[in-house]
Amino acid sequence: MGDDFAPRGRNLSVLRRLQRCMVFCQDREDVQEHSLNAERTCAEPHDLEHAIYGCDIIEDNDGVQDPKTVEADPAAVRAQKSRTERYRKLQGNRSLSERRTTFTLQDYSLNTLGTPGYTAETEGTVKKADTCASSWLRRTVSTTFRRHRRPSNSCPFAQRINKHYMSTTTPRTPQLDMDILNHPRNPPGGAAARAAAAAQNELLESARFSTMQDNLRLFQLKASNDSESGIGIELRESSDDVDLTLPIMRTDPSVILPEELLGHVMSFLDADSLMNAELVSRRWNSTASSYHTWKYIFGREYGLEISSSPGKEYLSHNGGMGLGKRKPDQDWKQLWKVRKALQARWTYARAAAIYLEGHRDSVYCVQFDEDKILTGSRDRTIRVWDTRTYKCIKVLGVSKDGNIPEFEEPMWSPADRVYAPMISMIPVRETTDPIQTVIPSIYHEGSILCLQFDHDIMVTGSSDNTCIVWDIKDDYKAVRRLRHHSAGVLDVCFDDNHIVSCSKDTTICVWDRETGELRRTLVGHRGPVNAVQLRGDLIVSASGDGIAKLWNLTSGLCVKEFPSKHRGLACVEFSPDSRTILAGGNDQVIYHFDANSGELVRELKGHEGLVRSLHLDSANGRVISGSYDTSVKAYDLNTGDLICDFRGWTTSWMLSAKADYRRIVATSQDSRAVIMDFGHLLPGIELLEG
Repeated sequence: MGDDFAPRGRNLSVLRRLQRCMVFCQDREDVQEHSLNAERTCAEPHDLEHAIYGCDIIEDNDGVQDPKTVEADPAAVRAQKSRTERYRKLQGNRSLSERRTTFTLQDYSLNTLGTPGYTAETEGTVKKADTCASSWLRRTVSTTFRRHRRPSNSCPFAQRINKHYMSTTTPRTPQLDMDILNHPRNPPGGAAARAAAAAQNELLESARFSTMQDNLRLFQLKASNDSESGIGIELRESSDDVDLTLPIMRTDPSVILPEELLGHVMSFLDADSLMNAELVSRRWNSTASSYHTWKYIFGREYGLEISSSPGKEYLSHNGGMGLGKRKPDQDWKQLWKVRKALQARWTYARAAAIYLEGHRDSVYCVQFDEDKILTGSRDRTIRVWDTRTYKCIKVLGVSKDGNIPEFEEPMWSPADRVYAPMISMIPVRETTDPIQTVIPSIYHEGSILCLQFDHDIMVTGSSDNTCIVWDIKDDYKAVRRLRHHSAGVLDVCFDDNHIVSCSKDTTICVWDRETGELRRTLVGHRGPVNAVQLRGDLIVSASGDGIAKLWNLTSGLCVKEFPSKHRGLACVEFSPDSRTILAGGNDQVIYHFDANSGELVRELKGHEGLVRSLHLDSANGRVISGSYDTSVKAYDLNTGDLICDFRGWTTSWMLSAKADYRRIVATSQDSRAVIMDFGHLLPGIELLEG
């Protein structure tokens, strides 16, 4: 080891022996450059690994270096090899797992590097070819070497350098040492060396500039002293972090997932996407068209999760639900198709007009379900109609004297032809069809102004100032009469515990449903109370004084008021979730209030006369209104947009209008009721009946 780090005099002797080996070089200037580089290298003893074997150096008289070949002493060669091996072992122990040795070929001209029979490797190794110059060139390359610390992959500069070298698949020039390239005393030795040095310097400057930018950005972020917020953080799209070169794994989920789990995943698709999934393969078709998958789709779009209690359904939503029958083999996909076709008819206002004739005077009120339609009239009778055949099957009460009115067919002007029904029909009653007339022991002696029914009872209100409770299950038998109001009863409603009635006498009465006992009287309106609605412990009323009031049923106090802008209110609706209040009246506007905040959400406009009737079909998101302008309109509950406009379907005022998923039933002053049936002759419409 001591010989390897000999003083400068020994290194000069090695230099002379190196010059004597350059016998195959043709260019004299190249020899001078190699000698000059070797002298500089030898000036630093720690950069020299070993001397050149079997060489000596001679100077001519002119002082020019003249290399000649001299045979080496075999003993000296063996001694030198022994020293070299010891040195390598020592250095190898020092650089264990931390350092590696790379050989750098420096200051060779392009002609020397391109000599046939030699190829340079990026790690500094030289492959021997079948020429006589292999021995001396291998020794010459071994003369200069550097030990470099392995760059850390976590360093940005090292990552760029490694990426640069890895992209060089077939290097044509040896790797240049970064320290030597930037050393001021190391002049380039040729065109190839200058080009390589320029490229390495450019890469180094680019890396330094990028590192400076990163450091500056980090400094600015720290200088803001706002690490808690997102200020100063550079945001990137998630797509920037995606490596597009990575292979995309495509696996059919139907192969690896159980059919039940795959069906659950597909149930989150919309209906159109699910039908497209049926076309992928037989396995996909089997899962996508299954009973359970389409049940989720149908339920999500049309509210299959609604409470199955029949009484509550009819209280919350007039008419049928359109959800079909609950049976094990129900074809939910076909149900969805029928509902979709029915929805299209609502959108384009395509309905059939079916007129119910039989009353002798104005028809004030109506309610229906999928089996029957009940109407109350000024002729003091209540008629029961079959929903499927449209024929009257029962008459309750004693009709006042009067002639059967003659009806005129509605006429449409060319401007209103777009609102005409797609078909108009009046069911013809056969003379043999029986109509059961029931004269109960208790009946109304005045006009039937309002009615409400569920599966068990029916409650009617009349201008005779009383209410009558009827038992539907016992063939519409009159059970009891409720007396307290001093004027006509204008509206009634009830739930499982209470019956609520409102009157022209400005009061609201709360009755016990089972016993008929008066529980409470609500006083506060200054005009006739025209409409009332009950939801849980809350009551909403609308009055001719122009104010809608929200009452607490337990305390009997008014908790909130919803005033109109100009005139009195004739009708009111209260949503099943107790969040929405609708009111309409003389100012031809439908007010949409928020029940919690009391704020006016929007105004629904379009009518040209008093808004006489309102119905909130919350299950289908529609608001149905009837007006003295002889029109029935349907609005979107969420947006307030007009969906349908039926003008002139009757010849007089619209007094009441109710709707469900399929139809609108409206009553008029012209003694008729009209059914606007959107499902008329629609294939599969019977599947939606409950």
